[in-house]
Amino acid sequence: MKKSLYSKNKRSKIFGLNRNVFFLGLVSLLTDISSEMIFTLVPLFLANVLGATTTIIGFIGGLSESADTVLRIISGWFSDRIGRRKPLALAGYGISTIAKPFMYLAGSWGAVLAIRFGDRLGKGIRSSSRDALIADSVSDKERGYGFGLHRAMDTIGATLGLLIAAIIIYQVQGGGLELGLETYHWLVLVGTVPAVMALLVLFFFVRERKRKSSETGKGSKESGGLKNRLDARFIMFLVVMAVFTLGNSSDFFVILRAQNLEAPLFQITLMLVLHNAAYAAVAWPFGRLSDRFGRRRIIIFGWAIYAIVYLGFAITSSLWQVWLLFAAYGIYYGIVEGTARAFVADLVPAEKRGTAYGLYHGVIGLTLLPASLIAGWLWEAVNPAAPFYFGAGLAFVAMLGLMALVRE
Repeated sequence: MKKSLYSKNKRSKIFGLNRNVFFLGLVSLLTDISSEMIFTLVPLFLANVLGATTTIIGFIGGLSESADTVLRIISGWFSDRIGRRKPLALAGYGISTIAKPFMYLAGSWGAVLAIRFGDRLGKGIRSSSRDALIADSVSDKERGYGFGLHRAMDTIGATLGLLIAAIIIYQVQGGGLELGLETYHWLVLVGTVPAVMALLVLFFFVRERKRKSSETGKGSKESGGLKNRLDARFIMFLVVMAVFTLGNSSDFFVILRAQNLEAPLFQITLMLVLHNAAYAAVAWPFGRLSDRFGRRRIIIFGWAIYAIVYLGFAITSSLWQVWLLFAAYGIYYGIVEGTARAFVADLVPAEKRGTAYGLYHGVIGLTLLPASLIAGWLWEAVNPAAPFYFGAGLAFVAMLGLMALVRE
């Protein structure tokens, strides 16, 4: 019996898991500190500083989220072929780190789009390989636990990044309603530092074994195409994810909705802190629950919360309710994000994980562009509540699809 990576050296475990899970979580923590400081407030930078319309903002949000789609698929497949995950992860994190400081120079929405596009290309190269490396590093019985820890650390980073951003905003411009150029420049300068640190942690502390040719798919009889290589349950899961994501537009619109309800910039930043704190608090325990009770029912529960939250954003008129909705939105993310990634690993063999994660991220990325364009159009053509009614409805359809079409 082959000795797997997660059982190779029990003494190297951290929190009861292979050290790779912890250090990849630390990489994501540092990266999210950087990304939240630089990119989370991009919709406000576009609207308040550059004067972009919501249609343009939706286009940038959707295209930037979709930009990495093809690379996620290719890089995941390529990591299966070569039997290596880390080199692709390093390349992806490196490209994103190089792109971020250029936001300091951005003076038009076209420049923002180009820089954000570059950052997302880096994410496209790294994401599938990183997720496959996490899956390679844990047993099937602790898969939800491993992904839950990773998502929790990732989101702790987002929380810290937003707290630092809130401090900078308060120090530079106080409690104003709109984001200023000087404030944003400080966010970019400070936010670049943890991105560099993340790259160093990945390079020096994450290890992977070279898999044998029998594990990479080389020479395998199963290499004749996706239809022969991937379980039908996985394909149906991708279809259901596409339906859900079509109503799950860029989170730019959640931020714009808070400002639409006259939340000051400083409060919006703190709402995002609350959102990420809630995410981090539930990601790890719900990952463990999915190991015990099954991924599908946990995902359905999370989508139900999402539908309620989106209905809330549609009908709310009070600022205190927006605070609650941001917290509940974080709970949805914490329940679903890690569980869904663990579910992908459940549905495919180990040698196809890179390809599977590429397709999973790819389907989400491809669907986010039309989702954000639809949301931007609904916002302007109907009213700011319309995108949220639309998202809640498709979440309900996706819940029915997951229950009816995908078996565990």
